[in-house]
Amino acid sequence: MTVFASPVPLGTGPPTREELEAHYPSQFTWDQLRAYIDSGDLGLLKRHKALQRRYDLWVATMKVEHGSMVNYLLNRRLQWGRPDTLCLLGPPFPLDPADIIGATTPAAAFADLPPIPATLSPPYFSPTTPSEYLSIITNDWPYSVPSTVTHTLAWTRIPIFHPDLIDPSIQARIEQDGLWGFTGSSTPPPPLEDCLAALEDWGVTREKMIVSAKATPEEKELVKRAGAQVHAFVLAKWKPEEWETAWFVNPPVATSECSRPRTRPHFRATQVE
Repeated sequence: MTVFASPVPLGTGPPTREELEAHYPSQFTWDQLRAYIDSGDLGLLKRHKALQRRYDLWVATMKVEHGSMVNYLLNRRLQWGRPDTLCLLGPPFPLDPADIIGATTPAAAFADLPPIPATLSPPYFSPTTPSEYLSIITNDWPYSVPSTVTHTLAWTRIPIFHPDLIDPSIQARIEQDGLWGFTGSSTPPPPLEDCLAALEDWGVTREKMIVSAKATPEEKELVKRAGAQVHAFVLAKWKPEEWETAWFVNPPVATSECSRPRTRPHFRATQVE
């Protein structure tokens, strides 16, 4: 028997795109990912198991070097108001030469950033949020997405979950499920039942899922309103005639450890052919 070694060396720390394709191939299709996001249980989103083990080792190292993952994110990784030039997988958007030149100096640590003015309007995350309050980066450790899909994170200093947007009647639902939506396609995600088999290696079943009770029509409209600003932001950044996206915002409880930079919406985008 002849065993052919991969020509792509396997390293440590955040992977390169070549490593992802050679050693951590996608476990899920785009439609399966859309179904998982639409299920209301964001725990269905998984990394390749071997990549998850590599990630866990890296996290342990970062905690030793920086004291915590929060410190690493705030003082090293997040690039407030600047393009992402750090990710080995490339930036979320094409970079202009001026962007690259301007990003050669270290970004300001979170503690050194100027305070957010009380007069900022609107007081919540929106398409008009000034760029200096955002850090839009490629996920260094993406979930198992097809190679044509980019997993982008948008960290914001401005709250997404704001009382002006979230009706008290759906507060518990938002805290459980978060927010999500889709752009660039009129085709709804496939039924979850058609996609659960791909999660068999993770022991996922319908019975083990953690989701809120089925929403009433009125609750659906309130949830839609709660996510309308994020949806509008996605439409502005990823033109629907060019991109198909699936976006989600982690539940606020799940992001409490990183509450100082508020929270982060995830955007998965695949270019429309």
